[in-house]
Amino acid sequence: MYAIIETGGKQYKVCEGDIVFIEKLEANEGDTVTFDCVKAVSVGSEFKVGAPTVDGAAVTAKVIANGKGKKIYVMKYKAKKNEKKKIGHRQPYTKVQILSIQG
Repeated sequence: MYAIIETGGKQYKVCEGDIVFIEKLEANEGDTVTFDCVKAVSVGSEFKVGAPTVDGAAVTAKVIANGKGKKIYVMKYKAKKNEKKKIGHRQPYTKVQILSIQG
């Protein structure tokens, strides 16, 4: 059994028990979150696709941690102007564990 959910403008294929890093949610550690925007659900040999979402389907997950990803560096450079700038960025994330899929 798996489902395709959309959160943070991205789509994720999840199964029960999976641990997924998603875009930052406004939830504390230990909270339970429900994803209602389920694009598709597969149960055994049956596969349901929504238009745009599957009616009555939901995915429940538990928030494990909130954090920031690995730092990436961005260089801005302008030729012949003696101008350069180094910028770092750490993308925030929420780590969740999928508890159940209803579909």
